[in-house]
Amino acid sequence: MSEGFPIADVSDHVSDPGNVVWFDLCAPTTGDLETIAEELGLHKLAVEDVFQHHQRPKVDLYDSHLFITVYWLHLEDSRLHPVEINMFATRNALVTVRESEHFDVDKVVARWEANGDLAKYGVSFLLHGLLDHVVDAHFDLVEHLDEQVEELEEQLFEERQMSREDARHMFTLRKNMVGLRKAAAPMREVVNTLIRRELHVVAPEMAPYYQDLYDHVLRVAEWTDTLRDLLGNLRETHMTQQGFRLNEIMKSLTSWAAIIAVPTMITGYYGQNVPYPGFGTSAGFWWSTAVIISASGLLYLAFKRKGWL
Repeated sequence: MSEGFPIADVSDHVSDPGNVVWFDLCAPTTGDLETIAEELGLHKLAVEDVFQHHQRPKVDLYDSHLFITVYWLHLEDSRLHPVEINMFATRNALVTVRESEHFDVDKVVARWEANGDLAKYGVSFLLHGLLDHVVDAHFDLVEHLDEQVEELEEQLFEERQMSREDARHMFTLRKNMVGLRKAAAPMREVVNTLIRRELHVVAPEMAPYYQDLYDHVLRVAEWTDTLRDLLGNLRETHMTQQGFRLNEIMKSLTSWAAIIAVPTMITGYYGQNVPYPGFGTSAGFWWSTAVIISASGLLYLAFKRKGWL
């Protein structure tokens, strides 16, 4: 087994059908990629796509190779950060092009070594290990987001109102969910394309492993859609609760305003230059006071019975 050989020697190793070559590039220059493209006969459109960032996860089929784009995801400061990974897969060579060092390829190598008995299946084995690592990251992320949604759900039905920070957290969570769906949902098409038998990309012995990978992809995609709908329902419930609280406040203010309006009306009416019953006597004062208290009390009881106070 040879390691660390220069790019110029790739074609020499690939020419032997018994060899399997894996070459990893991290944020390569145009010259580096053109050299490996010349060695393996990669299509120029696929090479150009490497430098066209923010592409949709996909599989492009060419005569001599496949071009695959996927996204590994990680959270940093509660925000989702995708790392684009492009792959060129030939009959006996796999070239991985990482956007940045955030994607730890050593973990992929450890996964390959842990399943060394399957290494005899060549590129389909290497490709499965890398995709499995990417999908596992998606699965861990959707599980973490699920826990955050549950916390929001509990906070939503607490007696205390949601703070501005809670609303910001809900917005960030919804944004992360959208980013996860953009990366995870197209993976169904990616894996489904790879396991198509007429393409002869996957060795028959590796087919069950790819089918298991496809099941994981479906779980992540369905779980993501469920959480997105649930988060949308939480947002609508939050808005409904705000409207309900505002309605309660308005009913309370209106009720107190009506109660205060009665004594204001009575004192205002008799504040005119018109003698009222008992004018100039203490009995008149107490009579008007009793009317104010009685009317206000009756209004208070009426509003209380309606649940406005």
